[in-house]
Amino acid sequence: MSEESKKIYGADSIQALEGMEHVRMRPSMYIGDTGVRGLHHLVYEVVDNSIDEAMGGYCDRIDIWINEDGSLTVKDNGRGIPVDLHKKENVSALEVVMTKIGAGGKFDKDSYKVSGGLHGVGVSVVNALSAHLKATVYRDGKIWEQEYKLGKTQYPVKSVGETTDKGTVVTFTPDAQIFQQTTEFNYDTLAGRMRELAFLNKGLTITLTDRREKDEQGEFVYEKFHSEEGLKEFIRFLDGNREPIIKNVISLESEKNDIPVEVAMTYNSSFNENLHSYVNNINTHEGGTHLSGFRRGLTTTLKKYADASGLLDKLKFEISGDDFREGLTAIVSVKVAEPQFEGQTKTKLGNREVTSAVSQAVSQMLTDYLEENPEDAKIIVQKVILAAQARHAATKAREMVQRKTVMSIGGLPGKLSDCSEEDPQKCEVFLVEGDSAGGTAKQGRDRNFQAILPLRGKILNVEKAMQHKVFENEEIKNIYTALGVTIGTEEDSKALNLSKLRYHKIVIMCDADVDGSHISTLILTFFFRYMRELIEAGHVYIATPPLYLIKKGNKKTYAWNEKEREQINRDFGGSASIQRYKGLGEMNAEQLWDTTMNPEFRTLRQVTIDNLSEADHIFSMLMGDEVPPRREFIEKNAVYANIDA
Repeated sequence: MSEESKKIYGADSIQALEGMEHVRMRPSMYIGDTGVRGLHHLVYEVVDNSIDEAMGGYCDRIDIWINEDGSLTVKDNGRGIPVDLHKKENVSALEVVMTKIGAGGKFDKDSYKVSGGLHGVGVSVVNALSAHLKATVYRDGKIWEQEYKLGKTQYPVKSVGETTDKGTVVTFTPDAQIFQQTTEFNYDTLAGRMRELAFLNKGLTITLTDRREKDEQGEFVYEKFHSEEGLKEFIRFLDGNREPIIKNVISLESEKNDIPVEVAMTYNSSFNENLHSYVNNINTHEGGTHLSGFRRGLTTTLKKYADASGLLDKLKFEISGDDFREGLTAIVSVKVAEPQFEGQTKTKLGNREVTSAVSQAVSQMLTDYLEENPEDAKIIVQKVILAAQARHAATKAREMVQRKTVMSIGGLPGKLSDCSEEDPQKCEVFLVEGDSAGGTAKQGRDRNFQAILPLRGKILNVEKAMQHKVFENEEIKNIYTALGVTIGTEEDSKALNLSKLRYHKIVIMCDADVDGSHISTLILTFFFRYMRELIEAGHVYIATPPLYLIKKGNKKTYAWNEKEREQINRDFGGSASIQRYKGLGEMNAEQLWDTTMNPEFRTLRQVTIDNLSEADHIFSMLMGDEVPPRREFIEKNAVYANIDA
């Protein structure tokens, strides 16, 4: 960025695109939803402004506090939002930024070469959806501030002191009338995103402090995120629970056709492909042209090397692009001045010029690495050959699943008790642990719209299994067949085709204990690795059966945790009869219906993916060899799922 362009970041750089009156009426249009995800999106919008300053080279520290009163504060040491008079709006530029939807320096090319965020809705939307917001700016030797309620200015921008500091501080309290499900920020959710941002912006320091909770030393819960190596460290974090097969993380930083490109990759002994792509710090989980460029560069370069090595001579079938990506963990990050987003959730990059830029950069990087590291090169090619052989076996196994799936009703699993309703949107299927619980569920269900599929014990841990073993597994074949989904599309041979999905609610119903949680996690791992589209479409849920039945005289009720049990016992006057359910099979059909299956009274937890890289890391950790960390994580985090009645 030129010195001249750095100087012109003033009031006239702020462009007001349109009013913000619509935001409070239709908040989901701006932040996706008004649930847990939308609540945390408010934080990301504020942080994005600070990240833009960091990407421009003006900021190297962002501090975030979750406050005791339910508000949240974001502070950076950037230039500070301009406070001088905006000629067009005839008010302070700070007020324009805070009260005009789409207003901000990111729409002025001289202020930011690239910026984060998908739609540019910015901090004004946060303001509109906050009961209270206070903006403090350290700029031009003075401290400036302005406050807002429900997005409305409470007083003109005023100077409240002098300072030698620079930066912006925003403190906001989400409006409970908008966020009726919850206004409580989740520390782990924010920590996951801040860790990701630190990896994507090396040299930047981000701190997160939770003033609601103290650790064993009596200090507020706190984490500092900082990365000197950026994507290389990100790869090591993602692959921390996997066994590497090459000694290095292969990485590059390049600029092709005025597009900055960063790539880091390595190979591990797993059978999964883990690709994560970003545009201007936004996770493009639907992929796009930058991912296409990476795959083209990877496949072309590795195939050329493998052919020249002679290692493929004895192979009796062709190598495919998928074979080069088995056991691969890679991150692709590009900065695009004017990104064009496509796809269902607007997270698929559409800029065509990015494909060749990334492809060229990756090809050059890999060519150099393979020449300089012949031992690693040989290991990679051998991994590709094994992947090709496994794919050949998996194709046959997958065809068996496919043939069974597309058959008529006679091809459905024998254990499936189907429902009579034919509209998939009204149908739900319960994946139940064991035949005993399955039998109870069959008796207790509403046969009109509820189907039951009992699963035998713990299903295969797909994190450690080769693909053909997954498709040969009887329980997994039954899941594919019962759901009616097929594998493979014209664009992606591994993609899931949901056009024939038979149930729009898929409910995992296991015992309310640690073993039941483990089985749920095995099923979720399978969905995450092989049926992620179901999760992304919002079809996957977890049932929450009670732990206790409490009786005294003619009174009886249920408790879902120890705290509820103790409270109910006190309400009953003590000395109540308490039955601990060890499993679903201990309930009778009526009890299971009343507590867990009846849509009027049950609680379902919808499974969502808020942070793909964090989910990838967690699943590889959960399905590792160490059982205690897995149990501890499940017990600690089970309460954080989204609630859907």
